[in-house]
Amino acid sequence: MKLLLNSFWRAVAYCMHPRVIALSFLPLVLLVALSLGLGYFYWEPALDSVRTMLDASEWVSRLWTWLETAGVGQLKVALAPLLVIFAVTPFLVVLSLLAVALMMTPALVALVAERRFPQLEKKKGGTFLGGLFWSLGSILLALVAIIVSIPLWLVPPLILVLPPLIWGWLTYRVMSYDALALHASKDERREIFRRHRLSLLGIGILTGYLGAAPSLVWASGALFAAAFVILVPLAIWIYTLVFAFSSLWFAHYVLAALEALRAELPVAPVAPTPPSTPAEEPVTLLEPLHVKPAYDSGNSILPAP
Repeated sequence: MKLLLNSFWRAVAYCMHPRVIALSFLPLVLLVALSLGLGYFYWEPALDSVRTMLDASEWVSRLWTWLETAGVGQLKVALAPLLVIFAVTPFLVVLSLLAVALMMTPALVALVAERRFPQLEKKKGGTFLGGLFWSLGSILLALVAIIVSIPLWLVPPLILVLPPLIWGWLTYRVMSYDALALHASKDERREIFRRHRLSLLGIGILTGYLGAAPSLVWASGALFAAAFVILVPLAIWIYTLVFAFSSLWFAHYVLAALEALRAELPVAPVAPTPPSTPAEEPVTLLEPLHVKPAYDSGNSILPAP
């Protein structure tokens, strides 16, 4: 629990970092750029196609007649542009968020590692292709779980539990892998998942509930067409902040868990080097000295010299 709360407050503080704030505005910049580019080439043809479709519809003609009778016939002019905006904006938003997801997570993990874990060894247990297959497999399993659990959503309490649970599982699988891909080995990643599965799942569920806030803003923009242009960018910015916060929370948690895991590993003792001794000099055997015996006059049979 201490690690969970510590990583939470650190993630909140890091959301105030200038680099994180700059990254949070990135989807808005991409959205504006895509809108201007597509509008320059396709705005007028799209409007003409929508107006032609509306004029060919009988029930739309009746709607125009009723609006003119009610004194709001001028809405006919604004309907075609609004329909084009409503149809195109979701695609632009998805493209922007996908681009941000690919760029934000590595940048945020690098920020956390640079400022808090500069000495943590990079074992590079994950690769781009490995992360891609891991994410696709997790998404596939989450989709299967959602489809299988749809009948249970009819039970009022379960609709508030099952979707966030599935979303939280998917979030923790994808974001934990991305946060550990550079620094942890495969065995270390598996061990962290085994030890901290419940905590990581809880982080995923909480951030999943936070992700519902932009959806409420988005729905308000759909209901109040006049504020659509303002509320939709606001929803995108809030969603990006939630995404950044969840990435930072996972990064702080798993990197701290990795550091603690490596601190538990026993360090092999280093055998002391024996002191160097000078090589012994080889012993040279001396040949026996041949001493000339002294002259004995009493026993010698030889004549005296």
